[in-house]
Amino acid sequence: MPARHHRRDIFTGDAPSNWVRLRTLILLRWLALAGQALAIFAAHQFYGLDLDLGLCLLAVLAGVLVNLGAIFLFPGKLRLTEVQTMAMLLFDICQLALLLFLTGGMNNPFAILILAPVTISASTLQLRTTVFLGAVAITLVSALAVFHVPLVLQGGLELDVPPVFAFGFWLATVIGIVFLGLYSWRVATEMRSMSDALLATQMALSRAQKLTDLGGVVAAAAHELGTPLATIKLVSSELMDELEGSPTLAEDVALIRDQADRCRDILRSMGQAGKDDLHMRRAPMAALLREAAEPHMGRGKEIVFNVHPGSGGDERQPTLLRQPEIIHGLRNFIQNAVDFARSTVWVEGEWTARAITIRVSDDGAGYPPQVITRIGDPFVRSRQSDEDRHQRPEYEGMGLGLFIAKTLLERSGAELSFANGTDPFAPKSGIPARSGAIVSVTWPRGRIAADGDGPLGENVLITG
Repeated sequence: MPARHHRRDIFTGDAPSNWVRLRTLILLRWLALAGQALAIFAAHQFYGLDLDLGLCLLAVLAGVLVNLGAIFLFPGKLRLTEVQTMAMLLFDICQLALLLFLTGGMNNPFAILILAPVTISASTLQLRTTVFLGAVAITLVSALAVFHVPLVLQGGLELDVPPVFAFGFWLATVIGIVFLGLYSWRVATEMRSMSDALLATQMALSRAQKLTDLGGVVAAAAHELGTPLATIKLVSSELMDELEGSPTLAEDVALIRDQADRCRDILRSMGQAGKDDLHMRRAPMAALLREAAEPHMGRGKEIVFNVHPGSGGDERQPTLLRQPEIIHGLRNFIQNAVDFARSTVWVEGEWTARAITIRVSDDGAGYPPQVITRIGDPFVRSRQSDEDRHQRPEYEGMGLGLFIAKTLLERSGAELSFANGTDPFAPKSGIPARSGAIVSVTWPRGRIAADGDGPLGENVLITG
């Protein structure tokens, strides 16, 4: 269970609880405290404001003491939890609000700095934490607009702004808290989504690479172990000739020879399966499409295959490279089509002298109108809708499938387009059979075709 919970934290887009370093917040607070002290000194000495320096400096001192306590009590490389980070930012909001209360409230132009802690929270913490800190900041700003120590010159003249400007400044600050908080949270969420999606893509490619490497290791093992097994067989045959008068020992030696033969046969079959030969690296278009669709052919939906030449293409079916990213990407699109089709999925291949195109279409409802313009972006969802559960009861995805498939295929040189076979808002009568989602993947022929010297290349002499 803990591993599953950790995976959910990575792929749901929720901010992990240990992203923010304590040292970073301490440094930012030192800068803020230095600016506060400098502003108090300049206002008192150069602008003649009659401030209560004792209370103002006490508010700054509170921040200094909290920073020193954090430095001495915790290691600088500590990464704060969600609650710890929220407590640090909450203190910053309250400390700044206290200082603003002593220096004119919302009449103080530095009141705009209360946006900083909320923006940091929106960029690093979960949405509910940001909403809480934003609500606290708005409450304190609203209180400061009414209750505050007025700014007074040393001559006794009270500095104040017209009510309309005071209201406008308060409203702008509140809107700034809401807007910048939502803006920062949205941008940070999309960045985390993209990072998580790229991580998932790298994991898929790494898995495919490991499988390829494993095949090479098996082939190498089969080759290297062939010589010692042949030696064992030779020696056991000579021992059988010398042990003709000892039937028991001769049986044991015969068993050794038979088991050596069995090991040779096993390694030979493994070597042929894992060998990086042309059969493993290329396949006809129809075979490649069937391989991509094979895991989903028994799921209650009809999958119709159709390969044909396009305009200017010859009748000979092209042989394609069996790259793992191509198979994985096409398989993902076919899975989506099977999940959402009513009864039929069409997988088509078309070729010309310059390009190779593969289309996957279905007779389902198609892409939702609000989603089709964002196809290819990572949709990181924390839970499925009821409709998704009904259509895909066996699948609990992270919403990254289309992004991963698109990224893998684009890395192979493909261009992708997404469309619907019909208008989702069109009347149900008279709709075409292929009314659902349509994915079209097109490569320059030279990127994935392996036509070369025939379907499998030149014949190679096999010896031994």
